Amino acid sequence: MMSRVHDRQPCPNGGIEKAFTQLRELLAERASRGESERAIHGRDESWHPPQLPDAVVFPQNTEEVSAIARICHAHRIPMIPFGAGSSVEGALIPTHGGVVVDMTQMDQLLAVHPGNFDCVVQPGLHRRALNDLIKDTGLFFSVDPGADATIGGMTSTRASGTNTVRYGTMADMVRGLEVVLADGRIIRTGSRARKSAAGYDLTHLFIGSEGTLGIVTEITLRLYPRPEHVVSATCQFPSVDDAVNCAVAIMQSGVDIARVELLDEVMIDAVNQYSKLNMPTTPHLFFEFHGTQAQTQYTTDMARELSEDFGGQGFQCAVKAEERNKLWQARHDCAYACMAYERPKRLMTTDVCVPLDNLSACIAEARLDAQKAGITAPVLGHVGDGNFHMVLMIDPENADEVQRAEEVNHRLVSRAISFGGTCTGEHGVGLGKRAYLREEHGPALDVMTDIKAALDPLGLMNPGKVLPD
Repeated sequence: MMSRVHDRQPCPNGGIEKAFTQLRELLAERASRGESERAIHGRDESWHPPQLPDAVVFPQNTEEVSAIARICHAHRIPMIPFGAGSSVEGALIPTHGGVVVDMTQMDQLLAVHPGNFDCVVQPGLHRRALNDLIKDTGLFFSVDPGADATIGGMTSTRASGTNTVRYGTMADMVRGLEVVLADGRIIRTGSRARKSAAGYDLTHLFIGSEGTLGIVTEITLRLYPRPEHVVSATCQFPSVDDAVNCAVAIMQSGVDIARVELLDEVMIDAVNQYSKLNMPTTPHLFFEFHGTQAQTQYTTDMARELSEDFGGQGFQCAVKAEERNKLWQARHDCAYACMAYERPKRLMTTDVCVPLDNLSACIAEARLDAQKAGITAPVLGHVGDGNFHMVLMIDPENADEVQRAEEVNHRLVSRAISFGGTCTGEHGVGLGKRAYLREEHGPALDVMTDIKAALDPLGLMNPGKVLPD
């Protein structure tokens, strides 16, 4: 079960009451201090204990976001941008109270430019809805993190996902932003041009900042042509090491692959139970190939041959859309499968990314470590780009189990950094990874702190996240 929600005292000197009065004048019923609304916005999908904000607001345009920021800035009230609530590192939990700015009513597709392969969206638009809206253009938005996240949330965490091997992360997809700063100023970064050498790259400064530097209100996205032909495939392996080494070999061979995903035997067992599948309970790789029919035939044959070199068996292809969708839905439901696997335990989901030549060793050591600690820990990953997740199953009320899991997580992250990797490949820093930024970035962390102080000197934007205290 979710840990007990912790309430906190409102902001001192009656600041929240004065601010909320102004917010109600601005937004009417779209400003709430109701307990149920606050509870919904005081948590995310992580294991971190929820905390209640002082209020929740629902803006519908950039001007309202700017006015909200000016009110909160005047009364020294923290602001926490909120989208789908699918963060797994505590990035949305209002640890300092304040006003949660729910962006889900800003969910419009503002423009599509097929000739320039781009579109302009509001942050509350969900990724699946975006692809539904643009399907008649022959284009698609490629970033696929699994959860049906909002585009704003994906920008905030620099999300990636299963298509990253071929198409890239949100850092590659965002061409420009509109952002409201802590004091209510509205700025635009980037443009619809494919490249620019004009000034500092502020667009990428805000991508991945998790709402700590400003509130994103508009996003210009790169789009890709829909592939002519798509083939998905699965293959089972004798061990995780064989599967990982196969994935690395495929990448090194230059095979043009769109997706290559690892699920270890524990994750396969969870997926079988949740998605009503009957895959052999051994490590698997899930593949996808995009291109013309001739191209996908060639790449599929190459992947099959390389899989066999590493002991792969049962290489099966899926060409029909319904078969492919069923396969990838099972992959995307891994988090829910884990939630149901040892119910009512919660998920401490760690996420690291390492160079490909260290991937096999990093996964092997992490699995052994979790086993020694007595923690059930399914593994899945976007192994084509060196990114993997270990899902540590814990009871948040069991202090000993939480401590053992945290120790496994700590050793995994430190190991990844020592291998030349990063503490998070896509989930973001939030609360869970703040302690590792000094280890990973060294003196560069001081520069990040200076940037935060310059843009948000009062520390009002999603305080307590990303940067260590």
